[in-house]
Amino acid sequence: MLRQLFFRHVAQTSPAPLALEIVRAEGCWLYDSGGKKYLDLIAGIGPSVLGHRHPKVQAAVQEQLNAYWHTLVYGEFVLSPQVRFATLLSEHLPGLDSVYFVNSGAEAAEGAMKLAKRFTGRPDFVSCRNAYHGSTQGAASLMSPTDFTLAFQPLLPGIRHIDFNSEADLKKIDRHTAAVVVETIQGEAGLITPDPEWLHALRGRCDETGALLILDEIQAGIGRTGHLFAFEQYGIVPEILLLAKGFGGGMPLGAFIARREIMQTLTQDPVLGHITTFGGHPVCTAAGLATLEVLLDGGLMAQVPEKEALFKKLLVHPAIREIRSAGLWLAVDLGDALKVQAVIRYCIAHGVITDWFLFNDRSLRIAPPLTISEEEINFACHVILSALQQ
Repeated sequence: MLRQLFFRHVAQTSPAPLALEIVRAEGCWLYDSGGKKYLDLIAGIGPSVLGHRHPKVQAAVQEQLNAYWHTLVYGEFVLSPQVRFATLLSEHLPGLDSVYFVNSGAEAAEGAMKLAKRFTGRPDFVSCRNAYHGSTQGAASLMSPTDFTLAFQPLLPGIRHIDFNSEADLKKIDRHTAAVVVETIQGEAGLITPDPEWLHALRGRCDETGALLILDEIQAGIGRTGHLFAFEQYGIVPEILLLAKGFGGGMPLGAFIARREIMQTLTQDPVLGHITTFGGHPVCTAAGLATLEVLLDGGLMAQVPEKEALFKKLLVHPAIREIRSAGLWLAVDLGDALKVQAVIRYCIAHGVITDWFLFNDRSLRIAPPLTISEEEINFACHVILSALQQ
């Protein structure tokens, strides 16, 4: 009955949703109404970075629920979980000391684009091909190719696209460019890591032209690569950082973060240059704060390289052409979209939830909670290898 009502009344985003009826979640596992359990090998596409219902995050949420929920639109009241979280973030971000909390990654991208236009007075943006920054109209305007956006044209004008890791394309960044929006590590392209020299050249070109550099770490941030922020390992700093997904520890939360002098431009000419009702919700920021505290204190990020290596050691099969990885975030290249879909179906039938990439349907996505155990990794790899044997 519930399944029928789901198809009738809940808006669908594809002709064939997975439609698993989940009734409980714990750690790295989801449980359906029939009692079957599934290893969540993709952390809900990122948000469950500490797994489902992590005890410290759940305790923080419960404590905040007992204090207060929504109070007033964001930015008007002094709310402890917002202030404490923003302060702790700023302590671990070089020079980025002003946090604007929103509800999602797409909202973070939208807010950052407005901020860049307001601060620079410039109209244009540069973004990378095969990048994904969200599905709202501004964020979707940054997307190329247009597979997911052509039906919704026209979108924002003044967007130019470059190839990730192409130094020649950096010439497209000029004095009309408000900002360059780049994923530190390209996710939906199938996990493409940056050439460090290219990132430094990008940073230099932005400095040369006065364009802001916006780094999107909605997927790459919050411990996923073994670093709190992926850009830390490359020796550059953006003007604006985008965070979401794992940022809220399973609760809806995002942020765009900048230097205070940049962020302050949203407060005048006009006043209320960017506003949100539920952004920085006290319950969500309490969850985000607890998540960050666990990552800073629990040693989970230090375990990432070992767990990454175990996946790569176990996933050996003639059908696997390549494994690209950035910490506990892997793309298993099978070279064939139909094969990937067959493996996904087999895995779900045998208790493992995995997925593909928007701009790379030939690769299998692996991005489990950082809390995944050696035993769970062994189980996941056994199921994937069994699928490939079929």
